[in-house]
Amino acid sequence: MNIPALTAFKSRNYRLFFAGQTISLLGTWMQKTAVSWVIYSLTHSKFMLGVSIFATLFPSAVLTPFGGVISDRYNRYRVLVITQILSMLQAVALTLVVYFDNYAVWEIISLSVVLGLINAFDVPARQSLVYELVDDKKNLPNALALNSSMVNLSKLIGPAIAGVAIERFGEVVCFGANALSFIAVISSLLMIRLPKFQPVKHTKNILGELAEGLVYIRQTPEIRYIIIMLALVSLLVLPFNSLMPIYAKDIFQGTASTFGLLDSAIGFGALAGAIFLATLKPGTNLSRILAINTFVFGAGLILFSYTSLYPLALVFIAVGAFGMMSQTTISNTLIQTSVTPAMRGRVISIFVMAFSGGVPIGSLVVSYISQHIGVQATVLGQGILALVIGIMHVRYLKKKKARQPVALSRKLNEEIPQV
Repeated sequence: MNIPALTAFKSRNYRLFFAGQTISLLGTWMQKTAVSWVIYSLTHSKFMLGVSIFATLFPSAVLTPFGGVISDRYNRYRVLVITQILSMLQAVALTLVVYFDNYAVWEIISLSVVLGLINAFDVPARQSLVYELVDDKKNLPNALALNSSMVNLSKLIGPAIAGVAIERFGEVVCFGANALSFIAVISSLLMIRLPKFQPVKHTKNILGELAEGLVYIRQTPEIRYIIIMLALVSLLVLPFNSLMPIYAKDIFQGTASTFGLLDSAIGFGALAGAIFLATLKPGTNLSRILAINTFVFGAGLILFSYTSLYPLALVFIAVGAFGMMSQTTISNTLIQTSVTPAMRGRVISIFVMAFSGGVPIGSLVVSYISQHIGVQATVLGQGILALVIGIMHVRYLKKKKARQPVALSRKLNEEIPQV
């Protein structure tokens, strides 16, 4: 694989992982689309739509730090296999509930909570395992960008397929397809060959190791800043996605296909952003790209918010999603390439908590606010907040640049012998 954007595929284990995850994620996005559509169609409540998203993400956010500790203490590969099997069982249960009870709103939300609990242990193990799957660690940034491409290709295709499937065959098809998709990812994981796991003796309990990870983050300013900025974006801006069923049904007077295309437009923009990141040359200033794309994110949301012409709205939301992609992908790359290996699982779990904790809380807040000021005004406000966060990024980079000569001068003074 000599194509610069595909260098991570030189690693056999990563190729297997990528293939299995791609198929599984198609089912995941079909299920997510179906859950949002079913909940809003049955309840016609913006707040309940926020609750359905909260149900999956908040339990994950609360327990993810413990998932990170488990990932650092035990065999990440085995943890991932177990969580994928449990996720498949959850998808089967959800399929059966929807099939036998078309009005199973609270049953769906309860099973969403179960998925959130599983994800708390799945995500840290999956994210930190990528490092071990890539033979040449120089290809790690490319692998992480390809992961984002995989997620967003699935987000592009999955909702569109779900929209058509819901109209023609009913929601249960989407849930069943997700359950079947786990066969691919579990099979690919079983074919991966890794060095024998070497257990490490732990002198601290789980809470002690979690505290150790928090201290490490507090004492590492750059990692701390990345996590804080992602938390702000996740809480204030990223929940715009939870309002898309309302745009589809109320603003554009559409159907499930309208919603599927909106989600696909977001997926297309994010996929384009991920491909852009995958093609960046080693040594590119990712922090600067992150700041620029935060402005792109905000501008896209502002343009989308009050656009009544549906095709133009798809373009604007795709532009916003292009900028959105950098928030998680670049932040993840900056952390994975700078964190101490022994702390990788715990730091990634705090990073995931910043994301998965902010989005569900933000979804509830955004849903509540949209009921009082309107969905369009809410998205406009989120776009403006993204611009403010972009300005904060720029100010941080300027301060960081100003500190570098001072740090270099001190280092030189320490190295020059005093006469």
